Amino acid sequence: MQFERKIPIAIERYLLEGTIIALLVILYAPLLWHWYDGWLNKNISIEHEYYSHGLIGLPFAAYISWLNRQHWRQLPDTSHPLGAALLALGGVFYLSGITDLINLSFPAVLAGLCLWLKGVPGFKLQSFPLLLVFLATPTQIPYLLAPYTLPLQRFIAGTAGFILTQFGMDVTVNQIYLFVGGRIVEVAPFCAGLKMLFTSFYVTLMLLYWTDTWRSRTKTILLIVGAAVISISGNIVRNTLLTFFHGTGQEKAFDWLHEGWGGDVYSACMLGLIVLLLILIEKYSSDAPQKDEA
Repeated sequence: MQFERKIPIAIERYLLEGTIIALLVILYAPLLWHWYDGWLNKNISIEHEYYSHGLIGLPFAAYISWLNRQHWRQLPDTSHPLGAALLALGGVFYLSGITDLINLSFPAVLAGLCLWLKGVPGFKLQSFPLLLVFLATPTQIPYLLAPYTLPLQRFIAGTAGFILTQFGMDVTVNQIYLFVGGRIVEVAPFCAGLKMLFTSFYVTLMLLYWTDTWRSRTKTILLIVGAAVISISGNIVRNTLLTFFHGTGQEKAFDWLHEGWGGDVYSACMLGLIVLLLILIEKYSSDAPQKDEA
């Protein structure tokens, strides 16, 4: 009799999970397809393209959630009022018709489900995957930050001009403009390296979690600061090369690095440097991981 009672409970549990997954697929598969198509083919808005780190971040978040599935099922079924509130908010966002709100409904609904099904313990268990999803959700934040990048644009333009001058080129720098060979190169807000900086910090966050390095404060700080230095330095070199190519009339090389696949290769190499930095930190840092106390 006890065995017979367990069967309906198991069926009910898997039926609920299957129904929730099916609803999520129906509601958000088209949205995710739109994101991935835009990131891969670069036919999404410039601001939303800043979140292309979601190409690797979203599958990684799903993988972590899959690894946590046994622990998830062992948690007691309990609901938190905030879960219903987030689900309602996600529903309102989804039906709003406003692109950014529709996008934000995805992490809101996922967080609401965790709190609704398993309460605070379930939310804590899935907190890192939820963070990855939230940070990969396209919004207009890059557009709002663009007006504040002028000091960075000036710094990049001045440094690029200085580097080219050392190679004997006649370069004039005026604010964010570089004049080379009768041609003008502008370090525009979207060329200031924010996209690569976002991606660098996102990948750094993934590496800290995956390698458990986040338990060491020293290693965490070293990796975050190092990632910022790599990103900014790499963007200066990239803008220097773009200025050189445009100033010397090498338009094919300019387009290849600016909007072609050369830019993707360059970005991948920079991310590879962050991985290399982590390996060096792990090798030479003597700071032992700090274990959480019970």
